[in-house]
Amino acid sequence: MQKVSLEITGIEYSQTQSGSYVLTLKETDGLRKLPIVIGGYEAQAIAVELENMQPSRPLTHDLFRAFSLAFGVEIKEILIYKFKDGVFFSKLICEQDGIITEIDSRTSDAIAIGVRFNAKIYTLDRILDAVSGSSPSDFNEPYDFDENDIFEQDERAPNEWDIYATEELETQLTEALENEDYELASKIRDELNRRNQN
Repeated sequence: MQKVSLEITGIEYSQTQSGSYVLTLKETDGLRKLPIVIGGYEAQAIAVELENMQPSRPLTHDLFRAFSLAFGVEIKEILIYKFKDGVFFSKLICEQDGIITEIDSRTSDAIAIGVRFNAKIYTLDRILDAVSGSSPSDFNEPYDFDENDIFEQDERAPNEWDIYATEELETQLTEALENEDYELASKIRDELNRRNQN
């Protein structure tokens, strides 16, 4: 069984499945990609952690992390071990007092939890061979993401944020986080980052 290390390269809105997102994983030392369709809540949970946002109250995956650490459980890695009928199957590889335990999980939840532990993500070589280059619409799971694509606007097409000054956007970002509207917060953060890069 040849394991392949993966890294998250982006999250974008699914063009084919309403309300879903595409999470894109790429092999660390290669070009093959693994697109996974995920739900909006899971996309937000992953994006909040990757963007270093601080929710006013813990999200479900944050609670799982706090609970695990309270009882000395570490998530060592995420393994996407099977692809069948358009669905990816994953495991959380956990360690407590030197004992390794594998817990079955939806891939989207496994990754949302894994990023909170800085756990490495792996799949099997044969799975990458089978799905690399496939379109997310070929799969039955919600879609995963790419670092530069997440909630990204077209390069300089007009967008809804152009009418706001940067200070106004920063205020809106604070309000969105206080109201736990993480999807809106992600979009505002993306616009602020775009402005800071220019």
